[in-house]
Amino acid sequence: MGMASRSIGLKEIGEALKKAKSGWYSLHMAAASHAIAQRIPLADFILEVRDARVTPPCTTIPHQLFDDMSDLILMNKTDLANRSQLKEWTKYFEQQNCISYGVNSHNKEDVKKFLNFLQAQVRELKRIDHSGHTTTMMIIGIPNVGKSALANSLHQLGRISAAEKGKLKHTIVSPHPGETKNISSLKIGSHPNIYVLDTPGILPPQIHDSEVCTKLALTGAIENLVGEKELARYFLAILNTSDGYKKWERLSTHGNDKSFTGQEVEGSSDSKLNMKRKRQYPSDHTQDFMVNRVRRTLLESISCLDGNIKNEKDLEELIEVQFTALREAFLVSLEPCNDSQTKISAKLLNLYRTGRLGHYTLDPLPL
Repeated sequence: MGMASRSIGLKEIGEALKKAKSGWYSLHMAAASHAIAQRIPLADFILEVRDARVTPPCTTIPHQLFDDMSDLILMNKTDLANRSQLKEWTKYFEQQNCISYGVNSHNKEDVKKFLNFLQAQVRELKRIDHSGHTTTMMIIGIPNVGKSALANSLHQLGRISAAEKGKLKHTIVSPHPGETKNISSLKIGSHPNIYVLDTPGILPPQIHDSEVCTKLALTGAIENLVGEKELARYFLAILNTSDGYKKWERLSTHGNDKSFTGQEVEGSSDSKLNMKRKRQYPSDHTQDFMVNRVRRTLLESISCLDGNIKNEKDLEELIEVQFTALREAFLVSLEPCNDSQTKISAKLLNLYRTGRLGHYTLDPLPL
């Protein structure tokens, strides 16, 4: 990621997050952090879940509690990250003598392979220390990183029987009176017996680095605290300075994807079906033909750039051009008070966070 892309939107987002600190580090999060710290000694194994797009510790968990305590680093949401860069991060962790694993917690086969990996790790530990007791594994990480989805998937795959399901999950602590966020225990395996403690997502009390704040906000770890337009501008800076958009060249106006361009052969069944979908869902930006429309718009705007994309001024001008073009691509009407740009930004960020506009790893490897 170039210097230009790192600077677009960083100042605005960093300042907004500093002002809104109390919005993301609440009394509940402080209580949850304290509860987790108290129970770390009860765990045999610490499983740290990180977003595969933001892998360094400074963008994952509060060092005050968990620095150097993780036994295994799990990079979740691998389906949203850049594959080649993810492989490089895996190699880096190996060089640092850290056990790491990549998974998509919403993919059953991925989770099944990871469960087998975990069970093998536990068996090896028991073989070394000749221990026969139940293994307790604590899962920690930031908000919205997929911890609970992973824990529940492991539980579903690792439970012994449906009758035992109700006995395996139980609340063991409430972080604060009146709060509903609990640490829960789930059984994920037997022979050997393995339980995981699913914990609430937490963040450090302060984040001074504007770039870290921006990445956390972009991935959704910090929600509703900064203007969506600023986040969308930051994402466009990342997209424009990467080469992921080059994969969309087949969507060029001169390509063969007629269903996308709206130039289907009149009378064909495919044409009628596509037109019916357009009439039925004219504002649903998640439909394939709408996603392709957005991709082509972005591709053409980059291709028509009369300047240097590595120059911050030229990049900012390109982003403004893209916002104008995306209003038509998303079929957003022109509204006063920047409401149209807010709608465009929300749709664009949704497509990014669901992987529809490419896969990006936001952190470069340490030098």
